[in-house]
Amino acid sequence: MSLEDILVGWTGPSSGTEQEKQDRTERMIRQAINSHEPFNNCSLKVYAKGSYANNTNVRSDSDVDIAVECTDLLYWDEAEKGIYTPGKPYEGIWTPAKLRAELLAAMKAKFPGQVDSTGGTAIQINSNSARVDADVVPCFSFRYYMINETRDGTKIFKADGGSIVNYPAQQLSNGIAKNKRTGSAYKKGARLLKRIENAMAKNGNFRELPSFFMECLAYNCPDTAFAHATWIECLRAMLVYIWSNLQGDEPESGRWVEVNECFYLFHPGQKWTRADGRDFSQAAWNYLEFK
Repeated sequence: MSLEDILVGWTGPSSGTEQEKQDRTERMIRQAINSHEPFNNCSLKVYAKGSYANNTNVRSDSDVDIAVECTDLLYWDEAEKGIYTPGKPYEGIWTPAKLRAELLAAMKAKFPGQVDSTGGTAIQINSNSARVDADVVPCFSFRYYMINETRDGTKIFKADGGSIVNYPAQQLSNGIAKNKRTGSAYKKGARLLKRIENAMAKNGNFRELPSFFMECLAYNCPDTAFAHATWIECLRAMLVYIWSNLQGDEPESGRWVEVNECFYLFHPGQKWTRADGRDFSQAAWNYLEFK
């Protein structure tokens, strides 16, 4: 099999069987929430997020991320003090602790003996022969107020008392837009980087890096990098761009962003660095024996 044939295969999504397992996992989680009586008095949005929702997942990273968003109250922040004037404080029963506790109870009732609640953020549902692993994430509606606009996302409260703000809707819409601009090549390119990273990590050629980081590296490549006749040419263009543009320290302008375009890709709180991106591109180039 030629390298081009291998790369073409690596651009594809999860297999039909794996997709069925993912869909079944999501469906069963929804059933667990719908049948949990305390949630009858709570307004919830339940939706997939991450690589599964964005169709950039591959078999080795085929777990399902499900957000369970309580919309009964709105958490908020502001870019500058005084932009937003809050209304009457929320007086209901839904707190981060209660939402997590009820969600955990619902999952244990549906998946007895298969729930891991030791994680600081998500409730994990372990896989079996019919399902994939799943992370169920309790969260609340969140809005960020800027001078001329607002940005809606979710706020996740961690078990240790910390919190995280996510913007899954923006990640979804930006990924769809870039995929359309590139003739459906962007998501294939993201899967390609993920499979190369998985293969190198499995074979001991390179350290393991987060799947989302691979997706962001692909997203920051220009649309022209995907406008080539072969996947060998596309991959060369992507790796060269990543290597060339992640040299040195973080610049003051033109900084890379996450797919949601709400956060910079590189900052002190991230799990990865510019060097990780450079090293990955060089390792992938050598792994594929490009000249």
